[in-house]
Amino acid sequence: MSDMTASCEEFEVTVHTSSGLTCGTFCHLSLNLIGSQGETPAVIVTEGDHHLLPGSACPVRVRTNGPLGCLVLVRLRLEARTGFPNLDWHCSRVEVRRLTDGQAEEEGRGGAGPEYPEVQVFLCDRWLQAADGDVELRSGKLCLLKDETEQKLKQQRLRLLQHQQKLIRWCKFVDGAPQCVDLNSLSELGPNLIYTHKSQANVHYLKGFVGRVEPWTSFTDLEMAFTHSGHQNNIAKFVKAHWMEDWYFGYQCLNGCNPLMVRQTRHLPPNLSVTSAMLRPFLPEGSSLEQELEKGTVYLLDYEVLDGVPANVINGKQTYLSAPLCLLHLNQRGQLLPIAIQLQQMPGPLNPVFLPSDPGCDWLLAKIWVHSADFQCHQLISHYLRTHMMGELCCVATLRQLPEPHPLHQLLMPHVRTSLQINFQARASLLAAGGVFDQATGSGLETLPVLLSRASERIHYRSLCVPDDLTDRGVDKLPQCFYVQDALRVWDALHRFVVSWVDLYYHGDSEVQQDSELQHWITDINTHGFTHNSGFPQSFQSRAEVSKFVTMIIFSCSALHAAVNFSQLDFTLWMPNCPTSMLRPPPQVKGAVTKDDILSYLPDISSTCRVLTVLTMLSQPASNFVPLCHYREAIFRGDAHRRLLEEVQAELKAISDDITERNSQLELPYPYLCPEHIENSVAI
Repeated sequence: MSDMTASCEEFEVTVHTSSGLTCGTFCHLSLNLIGSQGETPAVIVTEGDHHLLPGSACPVRVRTNGPLGCLVLVRLRLEARTGFPNLDWHCSRVEVRRLTDGQAEEEGRGGAGPEYPEVQVFLCDRWLQAADGDVELRSGKLCLLKDETEQKLKQQRLRLLQHQQKLIRWCKFVDGAPQCVDLNSLSELGPNLIYTHKSQANVHYLKGFVGRVEPWTSFTDLEMAFTHSGHQNNIAKFVKAHWMEDWYFGYQCLNGCNPLMVRQTRHLPPNLSVTSAMLRPFLPEGSSLEQELEKGTVYLLDYEVLDGVPANVINGKQTYLSAPLCLLHLNQRGQLLPIAIQLQQMPGPLNPVFLPSDPGCDWLLAKIWVHSADFQCHQLISHYLRTHMMGELCCVATLRQLPEPHPLHQLLMPHVRTSLQINFQARASLLAAGGVFDQATGSGLETLPVLLSRASERIHYRSLCVPDDLTDRGVDKLPQCFYVQDALRVWDALHRFVVSWVDLYYHGDSEVQQDSELQHWITDINTHGFTHNSGFPQSFQSRAEVSKFVTMIIFSCSALHAAVNFSQLDFTLWMPNCPTSMLRPPPQVKGAVTKDDILSYLPDISSTCRVLTVLTMLSQPASNFVPLCHYREAIFRGDAHRRLLEEVQAELKAISDDITERNSQLELPYPYLCPEHIENSVAI
């Protein structure tokens, strides 16, 4: 009898339900304790007056039938209660207190026994469903696979990944572009990957125009529509006042909603039909095109990715796309001015080069064509491909290859989790038949796959890493480029944070090389992402490589998305500044365009207001948004993590204060990369 007593142990287990109003459930809950030497029989938690109510703590006594050893896992199982709704349950944590240790008592008479922690906390911090079956919670800190001391925990990591790989599968959206998650309905994501976005967009004044498919008949009508929908938007009002001015055209290349296209050039593209004599009037006196190229004051916009792609038919009318080349010059006042525009890639007599000295309507229309091309590239490449698709690519790979105890899983998921839902919704609505691209933009359903595939072929890893991209494009030292200034500061703050996080867990480059989970992760990203020679690391050899790559993901899903998404309405609200489609082909001769003609090129009333309605909703930050590097997950409250968070949040706060102060001195502020307004993930 004494032998049986010696082998038994007793525990007090307390199950904590999170405090949100809907966190409770009617379901039954049972649990098992799993140790290194054995496990306990299942014990019912929800007996008598114990219910899984919001904020509740349900205690239960658990007694073993034999030695348990080191306690490593708690297994939970929810079962629906007959006659009651089968509600999801949000479990905060399970706390286990070891009350007796018969083995230790027995060994206490003959020597020291093993020492176990008196209380262990098994974090859950997520929704559980009856359909989940057995769910195992682990105690202890995040760690790499090599640091797992218990065989059962190593096995659990593998089970987690095998389970996730069955649930989360790859699917091809567009040939040649990064793949996405395979879903038939949003509910397949489960409650932990679904979120609620609460927006406060006002589209009251735009909705009434959607049924009007006729063209705009005057700029006066456009101004009336603008006055009602844009009267509180000071940036949009500034755009309307200055959109025809050359200095502002250049300013938008640097600080508009698509600051990723312009680049310095030392050599003119061979297909751009300009000569030194042609451009001399627009350069400093005594200088030449060759001298300005050598000095690095010449910049280029090249939309060759649009060359030859099919244009949409909107409301029964054919629209037109062009692939312009636009040359710009940085003058002695620090302004970037357009000096030549060729509307198609192939030079020829029917593809003239437009110049600032041309008739005013010719030059203005040429700039409008550039802005319309920029709209297509902004929406599908800078915005959807580089932030939304990038987030989903990394989210799916993370769920499939990095188990929850992996430190990079926990760091990355708050930044990429929302991309699965928002992208699924976008593919089912905005990018689908009957959606805004189908019904209202020049790049319709035929354009989408061609443009995304081409753009994916042209993506290079360096272009996704802010310091490399800005240097490669030669915009890193431009005096009036606020995107550059702010992006560099935010990137540097994020990079320092990620380096510190990585150094917490990897104590040398060899540990990076030996982390099989990490290597499988980057392999999955490469296999299902940018499959050409994109410069992505094929494997990780150092902590520095990991830190840079993780920073790239976090920046793309937070700061870059803020820069290209939350700015778009400001620059598009006055539609002639950013036409979403063009209703006439590009002009093939000069001197044939009047002011009234310009209006006939622009989108009709219906498509204008359809796009603006969508952009109004997309440009509103959610009322429940999470600021950059603020985390609601319990794992970030631990001492080491909290210290890193305090450091990066203080740095981001200082950046916010500096940007706010700078913007207060500017007639036209640049607010999009102010960290306090950057959302932690792609959630809209």
